[in-house]
Amino acid sequence: MDKDKTKKLIGQPIINQILNLIPNRKIIDIAKETGCDKYYKQIPLIKHIATMMFGILSRCNSLREICAGMLLCEGKLNHIGLSKLIPKSTLADANKNRSSDVFEMVYYMLIERYSSVLSDSRIVGLSIKQLFAIDSTTIKLFSDVLKGVGRNPKNNGKKKGGVKAHMLIDAKEGIAKFVRITAAKVHDSTFLKYIDLPKKSFVVFDKAYNKYKLFAEWTNRKIYFVTRMKDNAVYTVIKVKNSKNQEKGVLKEEHISLSYKDGKEIRALKLRRITYKDDQNRMFVFISNNFKITADEIALIYKNRWQIELLFKKIKQNFQLKYFVGDTENAIKIQIWLTLIAHLLLTIMKKKANVKMAFSNIATIIRLHLMSYVDLLAFLKKPFQTWKQKQNNLYLQLNLFG
Repeated sequence: MDKDKTKKLIGQPIINQILNLIPNRKIIDIAKETGCDKYYKQIPLIKHIATMMFGILSRCNSLREICAGMLLCEGKLNHIGLSKLIPKSTLADANKNRSSDVFEMVYYMLIERYSSVLSDSRIVGLSIKQLFAIDSTTIKLFSDVLKGVGRNPKNNGKKKGGVKAHMLIDAKEGIAKFVRITAAKVHDSTFLKYIDLPKKSFVVFDKAYNKYKLFAEWTNRKIYFVTRMKDNAVYTVIKVKNSKNQEKGVLKEEHISLSYKDGKEIRALKLRRITYKDDQNRMFVFISNNFKITADEIALIYKNRWQIELLFKKIKQNFQLKYFVGDTENAIKIQIWLTLIAHLLLTIMKKKANVKMAFSNIATIIRLHLMSYVDLLAFLKKPFQTWKQKQNNLYLQLNLFG
């Protein structure tokens, strides 16, 4: 098949079907607002996203792999808005110098655009409407670009770097609603001052985020939390509301008072303290500032905290975050933001297809057939029927020239 015919293939490759979820008009608006295309005529923002998304979805380990992989797809690059291959040096310069904040803006634009698609699930067993989870994940770097964690190596060795992604996710959607990327040494609790939670919402997190003064502020604003109590917490029991003689589940509920400093003053914070034993005989002690929902719901809210752990696992297993295609802080952040965008787009595809297929299976199908001309949504819904239809169409086309 000659080059001209390759450009005229019917339909769109899978990568284009995914990139079509990103509205070009919005990307152009962001580029104009930020002025990020001013010094990058060869690789405007739209082309930068398309090129890097090819590398992320195909799990390339380097810029060389991205450019070599796209070189073999040259006849199909028009589908993703590329009239010609972007040189490796041009892509490297763009990753180094175009601010990662631009890609952050793209991510939040997509979150807002597809909120109705993402918000179609419910949390079974809970009476609350909004539940958020907070946690962070650390990604090790084979460089000292961002400060890592832990002690310095012996024998004058260099400590490796690390980046930490702090996230606030919507537990119903399993999508990061707010992300902050820092050096790995930054403590988790610093993330709390950057988040803005809606009134009457619930947020769940581990005990590393315990800040009693902030908890008091949330209580005044009718924002509710569930977390584990620190082992060394000092408190006063006001009353024991419920104590059950059973082997598992909620064993005891208490109303307690915790002291915290507010400037020079010592103030008291009233909370619920719930002792809980799970099916594996593990003991948990939860605290919450909500006195209306049941103790069992509080335990279930904490169980839903694992939604964020599943998100971290899903991202790390299905996308390439062991190798970074740039060695500057900006390039590393760009790759992380685009990885989050890739996860978001695949999640939207899964929601639109309305299938129970595992996310890892969808990511693998896309990686293996990134440039194949297959209707992705149809294939996800009915794989065998879509494949059979494609074969029948190919047979009919061949017979036209028989």
